Amino acid sequence: MDNEKTEIQTVPVLPLRGLVIFPGSILHFDIARKKSVLAIKAAMNADRYIFITSQKDALDSDPSGEDLCKVGVYTKILQIAKMPDNVLRVVAEGMYRAKAESFLDNPMYFEAAVKELPVKKSDNSEKIEAMMNTVKDMFNEFSMMNSHIPQDMILTVHDTNDAGFLSDYIADNVIRDYHKKREILETLDEEIRIEKIITMFRRENNVLAIEETINERTRECIEGNQKEYYLRERLKAIHDELGDNEDFSTESYDYKEKILNIKTTDENKEKLLKEVQKLEKMSVNSAEANVVRNYLDTCIDLPWGVYTKEKIDIKKINTNLDKNHYGLKKVKENVIEALAVRKLNPDINGQIICLAGPPGVGKTSIAHSIADTIGRKYQRIALGGVHDEAEIRGHRRTYIGAMMGRIMYAVKQSGSANPLILLDEIDKLGKDFHGDPTSALLEVLDGEQNSTFYDHYIDLPFDLSKVMFITTANDYTAIPAPLLDRMDIIQIDSYTREEKFNIAKLHLISKQLKKHGLNARQFKITDEAVYDIIDSYTRESGVRSLERTISKIMNKVAVKIVSGELKSVKITLDNIEEYLGSRKYKNDTLGSNNEVGLVTGLAWTSVGGETLPVEVAVMNGSGKLELTGSLGDVMKESAQAAYTCVRTMTEKLNIDKDFYKNKDIHIHVPEGAVPKDGPSAGITMATAIASALTGIPVRRDLAMTGEITIRGRVLPIGGLKEKTMAAYRLGIKTIIIPQDNRSDLDEVDEIVKNSVEFVLADNIDTVLKTALISENN
Repeated sequence: MDNEKTEIQTVPVLPLRGLVIFPGSILHFDIARKKSVLAIKAAMNADRYIFITSQKDALDSDPSGEDLCKVGVYTKILQIAKMPDNVLRVVAEGMYRAKAESFLDNPMYFEAAVKELPVKKSDNSEKIEAMMNTVKDMFNEFSMMNSHIPQDMILTVHDTNDAGFLSDYIADNVIRDYHKKREILETLDEEIRIEKIITMFRRENNVLAIEETINERTRECIEGNQKEYYLRERLKAIHDELGDNEDFSTESYDYKEKILNIKTTDENKEKLLKEVQKLEKMSVNSAEANVVRNYLDTCIDLPWGVYTKEKIDIKKINTNLDKNHYGLKKVKENVIEALAVRKLNPDINGQIICLAGPPGVGKTSIAHSIADTIGRKYQRIALGGVHDEAEIRGHRRTYIGAMMGRIMYAVKQSGSANPLILLDEIDKLGKDFHGDPTSALLEVLDGEQNSTFYDHYIDLPFDLSKVMFITTANDYTAIPAPLLDRMDIIQIDSYTREEKFNIAKLHLISKQLKKHGLNARQFKITDEAVYDIIDSYTRESGVRSLERTISKIMNKVAVKIVSGELKSVKITLDNIEEYLGSRKYKNDTLGSNNEVGLVTGLAWTSVGGETLPVEVAVMNGSGKLELTGSLGDVMKESAQAAYTCVRTMTEKLNIDKDFYKNKDIHIHVPEGAVPKDGPSAGITMATAIASALTGIPVRRDLAMTGEITIRGRVLPIGGLKEKTMAAYRLGIKTIIIPQDNRSDLDEVDEIVKNSVEFVLADNIDTVLKTALISENN
């Protein structure tokens, strides 16, 4: 016995559950129990040796010393590695059989006094050799039935001449029963040990042979199915030779009848009939047959050649749009024009309307109203967040769970080949490694291509040229150019204060009364209260928040009426805070005095127009120009241009021509936390600078908007409708606008045009002459 250790040694103990290590073998295992981890660490801190044994009960998670087997293996730890969740991965090599003489009292981990067990060698070398040959022959038989045996394992078995090692090696790698492994470990006589291995090995081979028989029967069953398929093919050939075309399958007959009755091309019918022929050759309950059935059902259910009759009555459409949507005059005109063209030429293709505007202005409801009015079926497809091309074009049938795309699904749901399909939020389409859905929409929205639209799942050309597509977007500039080129953009601006008031009076209040079960006698609201809700409780481009606020009031009113506290309620300026709390927004007020260096500008936001006061202060200094108020780059450049423009007018304004050397100028736009940008405040800043340098006050009842150049030219701006409404709300009497914006006055509300004087300016001289108060004023 090599390196025999007969003395008793005290070492840490590691109990394993369901695992057995043998001398000469290397075992990889994970441990997580606290005692086991501490035992490993104690061994690593000493000489790396540990006593590994097994638990008597593998299910016991907290064994005591009495629950451990006394016979085990004196083992050397080769390597440990820390894994997640406080797990240690251990690599250990068995050295020799050992026995725990006693388990020591250690509360942290198991510890034992162990002694090496002597192994009894056999004197009958011929018998040992014969038994080793028997084991090797049995291993050959085992390896023939198991094709996954590693080559190095085969070489190890055939090259060894040590009976004890051979027995341990077979027990470790072949024997599957944990208790039998323990039995081999505890057998010290090599002759008896190899006899037990022969018995166990014979049983393992018998079990493996039975498993092989079962597998063979399974293969025969599969071959039987192939045989059935072959016979069915032969039977079909015989029927064809006899001219017997009778279809014995009711299911196949029904499919064929339905396919022949749909209004599609002969090529499409032929392809679908081939799918039916495939179905006939398949087993009734096979998974592939179900896939074919689903495909045929989907294709047959599509509205091939089914069209609803379109009724385009321009007067009726105009009346319905006016009834359901207040204002939006330009939008209605564009919609009516598009439908009038379709009335004159029903075969026109490629008319794709894109309704672009801020949230809540009625884009989706307009599309629904158009569909109801002209008699088309209506389907809405929400495209926000869609980033997979397959959502538009469908999945190919080779994928599990494949289905058609959203376009064809909407057509199927409508039951018509000419529905009105609303592609909602088209500007919010995503794009990633799944593909680009915007590119897939190019074919859908192209009237020259969509007459033969191919959905990947349907895999048949379907005519989408009769479908009326309407898209919506909050920001049409976010739509890719090739897709945008296929659309007629109809811009829907945010609602003005007057429009919101009329929408609330004509639509929202009556809608919420019905929703809350109230009537006009129980709930009343004054016009002043409606204006107050718009100005002080909502700040939006549309009317969604306005509708929610009205609903909130009615909820509280309903409680008072149901509880018997009141029989009716009238909402006024005096009691509105009782229902909505303190006012959220404070309206700007017109100053009481004409001031130097203070000019009222106008700005456009996504929720409407705003007044934008600009303040300028002039101080002795070194010629610095200070800009504050959270201004964007464009607005800063506009301030620089205004500053330069005023420098060129020193003689006209009668100011010190060297003011840029000895005066510091500070331009500030209040509400500094709110970002501001754009060039339209150019003339406002130029006027404020001129006023501050000359000491001439600016008219308090005047506002202005326009871009300035360094030569003093006034350039056009956008958002005039919203800006003028903001000035009207503030009580402004005169508004200076660029000369080139004259045509935009047609869009300004009549109430604004009747209350405000507009001054058209093409240069800064006109602006200053109008804004600055001369001695004659």
